[in-house]
Amino acid sequence: MSEVADMSNSSKQKLVSDMKVVVSDAEEILRATAGIAGEKMVDLRERIGERLQEAKLRIADAEAALVDRTKAAAHAADDYVNENPWQAVGIAAGVGLLLGLVIGRR
Repeated sequence: MSEVADMSNSSKQKLVSDMKVVVSDAEEILRATAGIAGEKMVDLRERIGERLQEAKLRIADAEAALVDRTKAAAHAADDYVNENPWQAVGIAAGVGLLLGLVIGRR
């Protein structure tokens, strides 16, 4: 379960990172076209600017939610280990044994 959550979190982090790159590229395009005149171009730049601002806010919200969920999962795991230390040791030993068997077969 934790591996699935880690993969999901890493996918979300990658998505947030990719979206930041897209927003940055779009802002660069807006700056590069700033000298181009024309009413349609001005309207287009304004609309794109507004949408970029909205996207930045959504990205920040998604990033904050991702960080909050990651911290909550880490706290839950920490609480579990503190409340059930021997079970945690047993689980860690079992995972280590399985990894050892898998690595040893190769």
